[in-house]
Amino acid sequence: MAQILVVDDEVGIRELLSEILRDEGHDVRLAEDATAARAARSAARPDLVLLDIWMPDTDGITLLKEWGANGQLTMPVIMMSGHGTIDTAVEATRIGAIDFLEKPIGMQKLFGAITHALERSHKPGVGALSLAAFPRSAPLRDLKKRLEQLAAKSRTVLLRSGPAGFAELAARTLQPPGRAWIDLAADSNPLTLDALQAAAGGVLCCGDLARLTRLQQKNLAFAAERLEKYDLRLVAATALDIPALLELGWDEAPLRRLFEVWLGLPTLIDVRDEIPDIAAHLLTQLVEAGDSPPRRLSTAAQNALRQHGWPDGYGELKSVIKSLALAALEEEIGGDDVTRLLSPVTSGEPDIPARLSADILAMPLREARETFERIYFEYHLGFDGGNITRLAEKSGLERTHLYRKLKDLGLR
Repeated sequence: MAQILVVDDEVGIRELLSEILRDEGHDVRLAEDATAARAARSAARPDLVLLDIWMPDTDGITLLKEWGANGQLTMPVIMMSGHGTIDTAVEATRIGAIDFLEKPIGMQKLFGAITHALERSHKPGVGALSLAAFPRSAPLRDLKKRLEQLAAKSRTVLLRSGPAGFAELAARTLQPPGRAWIDLAADSNPLTLDALQAAAGGVLCCGDLARLTRLQQKNLAFAAERLEKYDLRLVAATALDIPALLELGWDEAPLRRLFEVWLGLPTLIDVRDEIPDIAAHLLTQLVEAGDSPPRRLSTAAQNALRQHGWPDGYGELKSVIKSLALAALEEEIGGDDVTRLLSPVTSGEPDIPARLSADILAMPLREARETFERIYFEYHLGFDGGNITRLAEKSGLERTHLYRKLKDLGLR
């Protein structure tokens, strides 16, 4: 029979449901609140969850959203409430619940709902990670609110984010559960009306406007004119301004439309303290999707990830976590595993930093100069082990001037 997790803050209801379900041959686990439910879900991976809406620490709707956002909604969930409304039921099913039962629950309705849930031929897929997975992180929670406020008034949202940012994580926040996600940078074919119709209610995304081909630029402009008709949202990201994009071949009209509403994103380093939590959620998604054996990050591994510079941002973090998950020899990923991957032993001269790219050439002169100086000094400080004397000799700067320069650039 099935393994069922019952989540309810009322001990009488928990015990009653447990007795009924065990009599039917099911293996039942109990949780009195959202905290216990999270632990039970991670430990046992139940076949079905009966989830109460009103609980003292975190309500059931919020917990359901959290599971959906971090890729753990891989089992059917039946919501329960003694104060349910039609709006609540609709919201729960929209988020991902398979059914809604009003208390007191009749035996026939209970068994019918459980049978229907367990007979579903497929489980919900593991969705992409979004900001909704971090309700306890103040900076990510605030960023999510800002995004949702912008999206409530505009179908087009521009994220001002460089390579070290996490535009995909932010953009996924605006994707409704179960709706389409179209990456405009991943297809080199003309976008059709049929494709827009099939994606109705979903999100069109472009992670970096500077990387789009001329045809992909036209696809974006084509879609932007039809967002309202097909109930679509367009989320794009760029580190460049309009003049720089015009030099790359963009038409001015769609750019002006994109730049009407925009939001600046921090880099991963700006939210350094959240990196271990983001990494843990990415690892959970890999395990839930069956793309990795069970893995967890040790405290040392989390600290090593927090201290890394992440010049290529969220994409680099995703790649690192997948590499660690697949290459680790033990279930727990250690600090040495992270160090070995992020700081491989090299012979000969070290590589030129990857950030010395065409992106710098697209910046205003003052910003480009400051970016290059930061990369230059970070590179030589790392190469010489932080030796200021050697750095002064290589740069040709007097030590007092050098210290002032490093302070202005935020380098220690």
